[in-house]
This record gives sequence, structure tokens and C-alpha cells, in this order.
Amino acid sequence: MGRLDNRVAIVTGGAKGLGKAFCFALAKEGAKVVMAAHRMDEESTKAVKEIEAMGGIGVTVDVTDEKSTLQMAEETAKKFGRIDILVNNAAFYYGVGRQLFHEVSSEDWDRALAVGAKGAWLCARAVFPHMKKQEKGKIINLSSEVAFSPTKGMIHYVTSKAAVIGITRVLAGELGQYNICVNAVAPGFTDTPASWTIGNVAKFDVGSIPLGRIGVPEDIVGAVIFFASDDSDFISGQTLLVNGARRVN
Repeated sequence: MGRLDNRVAIVTGGAKGLGKAFCFALAKEGAKVVMAAHRMDEESTKAVKEIEAMGGIGVTVDVTDEKSTLQMAEETAKKFGRIDILVNNAAFYYGVGRQLFHEVSSEDWDRALAVGAKGAWLCARAVFPHMKKQEKGKIINLSSEVAFSPTKGMIHYVTSKAAVIGITRVLAGELGQYNICVNAVAPGFTDTPASWTIGNVAKFDVGSIPLGRIGVPEDIVGAVIFFASDDSDFISGQTLLVNGARRVN
């Protein structure tokens, strides 16, 4: 018996990196997982086939488009009859270099906020009617440690992750009456393929991390499973840092 038996979970940005790790972890706990990806390239298609073998499905979604997010929710409900868990993992991160605030283009700023903040809002709106009808739901938003630190560079990414914390708190206040819990997970710098496009992960200074190492996806999944499970039924509006104590909230 898994902690999430008979639950249905949507994970955006679910076919790669952290999102893929979340999908497989949720499935191993018994959830029927909807692996939502922006596009189905070779890697994503392979991941979808694996999640299908575990009882889930893959869908394409543009989290910045209202119609697309509504279609994602409807397709999920049509296939499985309910939506219990939403993990807002999609982000504008892959290949984002460090730039001072005045060097970031207006286009990149808009894209970062559209995916990271607007996307979380739209996806929450899309699943809300289903969770409200069930009188229970779990929404888990992915923020980042950078929202708590004076990070140099990547102001657009940092701002999007700080916005996620605000969204989490507001939704927790508004959706509590429907027994919907909304929390955020804020990982530290984590060894994923996307992180390697930002910098040399192997050269990251682990001296600033009390636990003495950089995080890996498996370090983050526990927090998501906890917030998705009944163990967190009286926790909402919180942001949990998962970063080896590099920074504390």
C-alpha cells in the first residue's frame, strides 16, 4: 500500500529533471500520474512511456495559456475521474545564464514570469473546480532557495520563484475553506541536467552547505510526497527549504 493509492496527480514540467523524479516518486506511492510537458521530444516521449507502464499518462501543455491548462485538467478528469494533486514544477530555467538586472531582456523577463508565476496561477485555476467538488486537494508549488538570498544575476528567475511563495500564501488563505492545502518546496541548487546548463555543477562550493554536498532530485521528492499525502492535511501556506541547511527560513 502506498501513501497515495487511488490519488491522481498532475506534474507540470514533468518529463525531465526534477519533474520526472516527482512523477516516478508519486507513481511509486500509488498515484495515477499525469506527466505534463511543454513538448514531447525523444527524452520526454521515453519518460511518458515509463509513466504509462505505471498507470499514468502523458499530456502536452503550455502553462502560460489558459485554454491549454484547462484542457490538461479536463483530459485528466476524463481519464481518471478526479484530480487530487497538482505539482507546479514548470519553470523558465534551462539555459538561463547569470546576467545583471539591466542586462536581462524584456522578452526573457516576460517569459520567466509567464512560466513560473502565471503558469502556477493558471494551473491552480484549472484544477480548482475538481478539487472543490471533491472537498479536498493538494497543490504543491516549486519555489527556490534563491528567493531567500541576495542572489546576483537571474533577477527574472529569482522574481518568478519569489512570486510563487506569494501565490502559495494567497491560495492557502483562499482555498482552505474547500479543504485544499497549498504549500511550496524551495530546493537549493540541485544536480539536474538543467543546472548543468547554468554552470559547472561539479565546481559548486559545497563548503557553504552544512550537510557537505549538493542536492540531487531524490533529496527533493520526499518533501513533495509529504505535501501530497494525508500527513500534511493541517499544513498550508508554508514554504519548505530543502537545501542541506545552506540557508534557513
